[in-house]
Amino acid sequence: MIDTPSAGPLQGLRILDLTRILAGPTCTQLLGDLGADVIKIERPSAGDDTRKWGPPYVKDADGNDTRESAYYLSANRNKRSVTVDMAKPEGVELLKRLLSYCDILVHNFKVGGLEKYGLGYDDLKADFPSLIYCAITGFGQTGPYAPRAGYDFLAQGQGGIMSLTGEPEGEPVKAGVGIADVMCGMYATTGILAALRHRDKTGEGQMIDVALLDTQVAWLVNEATNYFLSGQVPIRRGNAHPNIVPYQVFPTSDGYFILAVGNDRQFARFCEFAGNPELADDPRFVTNEQRLHNRDAMAETISDLTRARTSAQWIDGLSAIGVPSGAVNNLQQTFKDPHILHRGMRISMPHALAGSGSVDLLGNPLKLSATPVTYRKAPPTMGADTDEVLEEILGLSASELDNLRDDGLI
Repeated sequence: MIDTPSAGPLQGLRILDLTRILAGPTCTQLLGDLGADVIKIERPSAGDDTRKWGPPYVKDADGNDTRESAYYLSANRNKRSVTVDMAKPEGVELLKRLLSYCDILVHNFKVGGLEKYGLGYDDLKADFPSLIYCAITGFGQTGPYAPRAGYDFLAQGQGGIMSLTGEPEGEPVKAGVGIADVMCGMYATTGILAALRHRDKTGEGQMIDVALLDTQVAWLVNEATNYFLSGQVPIRRGNAHPNIVPYQVFPTSDGYFILAVGNDRQFARFCEFAGNPELADDPRFVTNEQRLHNRDAMAETISDLTRARTSAQWIDGLSAIGVPSGAVNNLQQTFKDPHILHRGMRISMPHALAGSGSVDLLGNPLKLSATPVTYRKAPPTMGADTDEVLEEILGLSASELDNLRDDGLI
C-alpha cells in the first residue's frame, strides 16, 4: 500500500499499467478514477498505439494537430505516463523495481508476450506473492484460439452479437463503439476488485485471465438463454426486442421515438393516450405473449398511430403517465441534454497541449456518496511523468535519469 494525494476508495493502491488500445486502458482508467495511482508504461518514441488513431486530434493554440488523438484521450485519464524500453534487459529490471511498489499489474499482451521478458505471472509470483496480475487477451490463456491476436470486431463477430444486430434482411452489423473491448475492461475491473478483497483477507495475490471473446459471449444474456431453452437460433430484429412487444423505434410526424412497453398495464395506458383504447382489448394484443406472436401486425398498427404526432408530444405525454419512451439523439443532442449534463457525463480537464487550455472528456457514471470518483489528471502526453515517477518511487537522481535516457531505456 502507498500513501498518495488522490482521493477515492482505491486511494493507496498502485497499478503498473502495461495496457494499450481500449480494453486494458478502460480498466485502468476506471481504477484511476476510483483513486488508484496508475503508472502507464509506454515504449519510448512509440507509446500507446491509439495516440495515432486519428483524426481528430487535440489542436494547439495555432489550430494545428498535436498527434494526441481523441481515441487515446477516451481511456487514459488519471494516469501517469512513463516510457521504458522493456525490449532491453535493463528496462525489464527497471519495471521489476517499480513492481516492488505496486499492488496490481494489468497487461494486454498476446499469450506468451510478457513471458519472453520474464514478466509472466509464473515468473513473478514467487518474488511478488501478493501481486494481483490481470492478463487481458483476445481469447484467453488457454484453448485452441489462445495464440491468436484478438480485436473487438473479431470478438463481436465470433461471439454472436453481430448475428443479432442490424436489420432483419441486412448484413450483420457491429456495435458503433468497441463495446466488446469496453465490457472486457469492465469485467477485468470487477475481477481485480474481487482479487483485492481476497488479498485483504489472506495476503495472497492471484492471476486473472480475462478474454474479449469470453466477455462478449457473457453479455449475450437473455438471447443466449432464449437459444438454450428453445433450441431456436435468434435472428436480427433491427430495433425490436426478442421478448417484449412493443419495444422498438416508431415513426412520428417529425422523426422517430422509442416506445418501450414493459407490461400489459403500460400497453393499456399507451392505447388510451394514443386515442385508441380498444386496441388494448384486441385479442391479438391483450397480453405480451399475444403481442409477441403478432408482432408485425402490432408494429404496423402502432406506426399508423404514432405518425400523427411529433416525437416530443409522444415522449412528454407518455412519460407523464408512466409509459417508458424516449428520444433517439445524435451525439450533439445527447451532450446538450440537461439531464446528461446534470449527471456530469461531460467534463473538462486542463491539457497542456490544447490551444483552448482544456479537453472535454466523458464523465464516470459511478456516483459514490462517501468516496466519489475524482478527475485529477488529464490523459498524459507520452512519457510526461517519467522523471517524476522514477524519482518519487525509486529515488533516482537527475544524473541517473540522464544515464537511463542516454542508454535509450527511458
